Parts: sequence; structure tokens; C-alpha cells
Amino acid sequence: MSITTGTELTSQYAAQVTSDLERNAKEQERLSAEIAALQEQLAALQQDHSVLVQVQQVLGLSPAPVQPTAGSNGAAVPAQRKKASAEPGPGKRTRAKKAAGTQDSTTSKKPAAKKPNNRAAAAKTAQPTLVELVRSHLTEQSEPRSAAEVAGTLGQAHPERGIKTTVVRTTLEGLVAKNQAQRTKQGSSVFYTAPGSTEQTATPANDTQSSKQAE
Repeated sequence: MSITTGTELTSQYAAQVTSDLERNAKEQERLSAEIAALQEQLAALQQDHSVLVQVQQVLGLSPAPVQPTAGSNGAAVPAQRKKASAEPGPGKRTRAKKAAGTQDSTTSKKPAAKKPNNRAAAAKTAQPTLVELVRSHLTEQSEPRSAAEVAGTLGQAHPERGIKTTVVRTTLEGLVAKNQAQRTKQGSSVFYTAPGSTEQTATPANDTQSSKQAE
């Protein structure tokens, strides 16, 4: 009985070994075929690379990039990753979170800072210019006005603009040069009126003369 059992076990082992050898041989053939195909593809890519480098040199373009490193079988071998870069420690994670929080806070504050500027710009564009204010003021007056009087009235109506008499006088002279205002001189004083109000310019002079006679 023992001889028969030993023979059966030997036959089973022999069959198993034969099957494993056949499977191993087929796997080697498959891998060899794949390696041969990959080597052919690599050789074709290397040839194309050399041709492209020559064309690039002829055209005078920037230098060609460095060729990828190859292993012993000619296949490209990727660089081994470091565990420290792939798995940051607790300290690095904390610093990264703090940096991200700081960036989020700064980005969230930027849009809020721009809104007042936009409103201020819109307010400035909506306000009339000093030339328009002076011209409108002269049009509304029924008698000549001096530069100081115009500046005082506009300064009270628009205190935020800080209107000065010298600037108003320059503006009035510019309107006179453009025939958008008229200037009359009475003694040492200069008065301004809107166009077409020449009849009213004599009133201050008459009042001045009558007041002098009364004195």
C-alpha cells in the first residue's frame, strides 16, 4: 500500500510541475513579446526625438530638453518618490492649513475693499464740474456777481468741494474767453454776468453812484 501511495504522489507532483513549467514558459513568451513591442515603440520615439532636435537646431529655436533617463533594458525609469513629500508630517499640515486660512481671509477682504472705491468713483462722476456750477449760478442770478460772491454762494451749497475764490475767478475768466459769460468793471471791482444780461450790469453802478451822492 505504501509503494502505491508513493507512486501516486510522485505522479501528481510531476504533473503539477509540468503544468507550472508550461505556464511559466507561456508567461515568459507573453512578457518577451510585450517587451519587444515596447522596445520598438521606444526606438521609434527616440528616432523621432533626434529628428525633431535637428529641426529645432536648424530653425534656431531654444535648446532641446534633456532626454529621459533609461534603465538597463532601455525603458524609462520614473524617479522614486520620497515618503516625506508624499506624506507631510503634522507640523507641515498645520502650517499649510494656516497658510490656506490666511489666503482665504485676504481674498475675502479684497472685494469688500473695492466697493467703497467704486461708490466714490460713481459719486465723483455724478457731481457737476466747477465750470457747470459757475455757469449755472450766473444764469440764475438777476444781477452781476463778483468772484468772491460766486465762490461764497457755491461754497455754502457745496462745502465738501472746498471751493476757493481764486479758482472761481479763473473759471469765470475762462467762461468770458469762451463767450459763456460777460465781465464788467466798476471802479476797482469786477463783476460777471451770464450772456444776454448786459442791461442789468448798469444797476450796481447806479446804486454805487447814488450811495456815494447820498454820503
